[in-house]
Amino acid sequence: MKQSPLWSGFAAAGLSTLVGTLAVSLLLLGTSWPESSWLGATLTIHGIAMLLGGIMSGKRSSSRGWYHGGLLGLVYTGAIWMIGFLAFDNGFTKEMLVLAGLAFVMGALGGIIGVNLKK
Repeated sequence: MKQSPLWSGFAAAGLSTLVGTLAVSLLLLGTSWPESSWLGATLTIHGIAMLLGGIMSGKRSSSRGWYHGGLLGLVYTGAIWMIGFLAFDNGFTKEMLVLAGLAFVMGALGGIIGVNLKK
């Protein structure tokens, strides 16, 4: 049974996000790195997670990698927004819009790379 490209990429992106968040949290704990730079670190973590998730999604799809990766980016952003809304009552902010753009572009790029890695 072939696994869905979207959910394969979503799982890879989620795992990457967890690992990246843990690493940055430990870095913040062990250094004097200011918490004010957390937004940049968060966007970096999400960007890398989307690239890796897009690669996985592109490998699974074997065609239209940009579409599968970009769709993954939008679904991922929706999930992140929903978690923030339900857990912290956060609305849709300008930072979330930046995350949506970053996730779409990095997911699409990862999807293109993933399709070409399979060939």
